Amino acid sequence: AVVSTQSGHYGRGIQILFEMAAAVKKFVPLFDRVLVSRVAAATKSKGGIMLPESSVKKQNEGEVVAVGEGIRNADGDVIPNAVAVGDKVLLPEYGGTKIILDDEEFVLVRDSEILGRFSE
Repeated sequence: AVVSTQSGHYGRGIQILFEMAAAVKKFVPLFDRVLVSRVAAATKSKGGIMLPESSVKKQNEGEVVAVGEGIRNADGDVIPNAVAVGDKVLLPEYGGTKIILDDEEFVLVRDSEILGRFSE
């Protein structure tokens, strides 16, 4: 899903958002699962020096791009997830399932595995 505009004033960031949205529409998490897009790691230092890929740490921060309906309790009632699409969240260092959709990498985690939500 490539977006082209006649005026060209939309940057690469908008194009990436449209491509990511198209990929996510193909995948719907089940139950209490949450699909998260990790924040890209910084490739430059504060002083402007380019960092080698081997020295860049994996980021534990991400943005929720899709959520399941929630988990059912013993009575059959649905308990909704604690996060919603668009929330910025803190992920555990290890865990989750890596998923690649249209060459974009996502992490699928349970709602209970998310460590916290950032407030703006």
